[in-house]
Amino acid sequence: MQDDQEQLIRGIYRTYYKDVYHFLLYFTGDVNEAEDLTQEAFIRILGSLSHYDAEKANRKTWIMTIAKYTAIDHYRKRKIQYLFMEKWLRRLPATDGSPEGALDQQEEEKLIEKALGTLKPQYRMVVILRCIKGYSVKEAAEILECSEAKIKVDYHRAIKQLQQTLSPVGNGRWLHELVE
Repeated sequence: MQDDQEQLIRGIYRTYYKDVYHFLLYFTGDVNEAEDLTQEAFIRILGSLSHYDAEKANRKTWIMTIAKYTAIDHYRKRKIQYLFMEKWLRRLPATDGSPEGALDQQEEEKLIEKALGTLKPQYRMVVILRCIKGYSVKEAAEILECSEAKIKVDYHRAIKQLQQTLSPVGNGRWLHELVE
């Protein structure tokens, strides 16, 4: 029985570590904080394992919901805005390979990172889950414990806000592709 429990715990950790870590990394924008929060999330997950009900939610949704609450608790404690960055910036137009083009892209990435930092936490989470992590509307709704309609509205509003924030400096033209 003890061995079965240990195997279950190891399996959960191996299966979901990367998803939880990357979600928290995008939330914090800091590797060290993401590692700490991932550890805290897994402590919560293991502590709540006996309360997991497979009929109410699939395991991944349940685990990502715990990660979400870990991030929210952290955000509330710190009371600061976090910049969300990283690979959704892949959607930026490619540079021509010149040093000037690379510099332009770096500047645009910094502007986008700053714009992401202006979003409300709920909007940021939706953008992270939909754009960066690639979750469906349904999965994001389950993780954030809200309706699919709310996810769609928040996503649309977040992208529109990013467009407004970035348009005065000539950026954000490509964001229209993200609006569903």
